[in-house]
Amino acid sequence: MAIKKDLSINFLGVECENPFFLSSSPVCNNAEQISKAFDAGWAGIFYKTVGINGMDEVSPRFDITTKETTPWTGFKNMEQISERSLAENVEDIKILKAKYPNKVIGISIMGSNEEEWVTLAKEVTAAGADILELNFSCPQMTSHAMGSDVGQNPELVYKYTKAVVNNTHLPVVAKMTPNIGKMEEPALAAMRAGAQGVSAINTIKSITNIDLDILTGKPVVNGKSSISGYSGSAVKPIALRFITQLAKCEELNEVQLSGIGGIETWQDAIEFILLGCRNVQVTTSVMQYGYRIVEDMITGISHFMEERGVDRLDELVGIALNNIIPAEELDRSFQIIPHIDLEKCIGCGRCYISCYDGSHQAIAWDGETRTPKIINEDCVGCHLFMNVCPVTNCITSGEVIFKEGRQNNRSAKDIVQQLVYQ
Repeated sequence: MAIKKDLSINFLGVECENPFFLSSSPVCNNAEQISKAFDAGWAGIFYKTVGINGMDEVSPRFDITTKETTPWTGFKNMEQISERSLAENVEDIKILKAKYPNKVIGISIMGSNEEEWVTLAKEVTAAGADILELNFSCPQMTSHAMGSDVGQNPELVYKYTKAVVNNTHLPVVAKMTPNIGKMEEPALAAMRAGAQGVSAINTIKSITNIDLDILTGKPVVNGKSSISGYSGSAVKPIALRFITQLAKCEELNEVQLSGIGGIETWQDAIEFILLGCRNVQVTTSVMQYGYRIVEDMITGISHFMEERGVDRLDELVGIALNNIIPAEELDRSFQIIPHIDLEKCIGCGRCYISCYDGSHQAIAWDGETRTPKIINEDCVGCHLFMNVCPVTNCITSGEVIFKEGRQNNRSAKDIVQQLVYQ
């Protein structure tokens, strides 16, 4: 039976029917596209970044890293900001706001100097935008005065954010680059200039593949290529890391977060929400599966909430953060020895090879019967070979062994029980 919960949430003072927005990208480049997305159930968009002039693009401009089960795991693009003029984009913004007054029209903007940032802020505000997102993060701009080079410079982030904030009444979100060590620094600069939100992450500078015939990167543009942005499910772990660091930064506790990076399923989306995001943005999932993927996201989160007795999406925002702690605070007092179910074992030997060549030589192998056996006294509980076994639940967490003198009246059962939910 289909379950549909109330997924409405307030983001930056703007009421959203659900947390799902399209991120600034080719999937929301004009009014016709965005109308289809709104009709499919997306609550809002961040319009493909609007600049003063349209961009001069290359062809082709995409490459992928692949996995058998999906069209791609990673997606490289050499796309810049909107190819359309400011005037064309402003006209489409007006059309969308008139046609969809209850949808959220977020507009991403990018200038190359303070005057351009001010012009863009005024124009899109007047056109009917609900939120402004400042693109400090595109990694393949042809000008060093724009994109991720700006986003790595807290002084410029402050300057341009302040210019925008002074010329709009709308909530302002600063979009951060992951091509940096500490994202908190430019995020704090944006906040001090008046930004109320931070979105992260934009794409990661990359070279995905080398063409072995013509000896250049991909995509190939007249025999050459360049470093550009990487996205898709492969970047989700990096995005979750940055979101966690932003959410746990005490100086940023008044800033609301919008999560981006590898969100392809409802499970991906809920992970960002559990780490503090009130809004999530999606692109590559739409490129693979179309706008209707939002229906699965809405249904999936609704079932997740129903199973846990959660009535409001707000109740889930950030509740996983307290379980992410510094490495030095992790409990190092025990080891969990895996258990092998020999009835499920197919005798492939991958666990033995993985442990022997890649870990601590804690599996004995019977070549005649093709069966593995864990050597408990040598096992350190790293669980490497659990991750290579091709049979579901053939290898599971087993006995908990406390290091000498470190049990402290804790129950091994309690520790194992925590693993049931992984």
